[in-house]
Amino acid sequence: MNNILGYLFSPIFHFYTVFLIVFFYPVQVVALHGFGDHARRRSVDLLNVLLVKGLYIMGASIRFEGLEKLPKDRPVVIVSNHQSMYDIPAVGWAFRKYYPKFISKIELSRNLFSISYNLKHGKSALIDRRNGSQAVKEIFKLGRLIEKNNYAACIFPEGTRSVTGHVKPFKTAGIQTLLRATPSSVVVPFVISGHNRLLKKGNFPLQFGQKIKYEVLDPIEPKDYTTEEIVALLQEKIEKSLS
Repeated sequence: MNNILGYLFSPIFHFYTVFLIVFFYPVQVVALHGFGDHARRRSVDLLNVLLVKGLYIMGASIRFEGLEKLPKDRPVVIVSNHQSMYDIPAVGWAFRKYYPKFISKIELSRNLFSISYNLKHGKSALIDRRNGSQAVKEIFKLGRLIEKNNYAACIFPEGTRSVTGHVKPFKTAGIQTLLRATPSSVVVPFVISGHNRLLKKGNFPLQFGQKIKYEVLDPIEPKDYTTEEIVALLQEKIEKSLS
């Protein structure tokens, strides 16, 4: 039955998602130019929560855990496993009080309506993966921004999505650059579980009735570890939570 429901509801879910991404593009433009960046930020928060709740169309159960562990009045480096494009709204909604920014490949800053507009005007780090020095410069600039304003920056250290759900080896360089730029930050592991099962057969049909969980784990104080130890600890914590 879930197979049949997947075929029936996948087109509805995709239409809903695309509609929101297109619709909120002019909403962001009007909010920014008419009322300022705070209004644009509120419109992005609304977009994120609507995208997350859109998973209910696919019969998913959605659970956020550990949000009470989030620190106050400090910049936050969010480190998360990466399973799908649906990870982004979940991070955006869970960490909305910290005005989260992302480390993203520069290609996503073009032609993706609300997504591209938010990446550019939300001051995310847009990196060229073929240009190491440009990537380091952009990540460092993002780190200084969150340090100054007590914002959050999200990094997916696997580099690419894991379609199986198994965590790929974490890369150190991006986390190291962020921590160097934001010495007062705290590192927060964020675990995404279930998107890989939703996409077990790709974008069509999506799998109906999946359990989706987003979990904030205990924050890590960077001053207590070397960068290599932090990365190893993050991978261990996230893998343990997923298992």
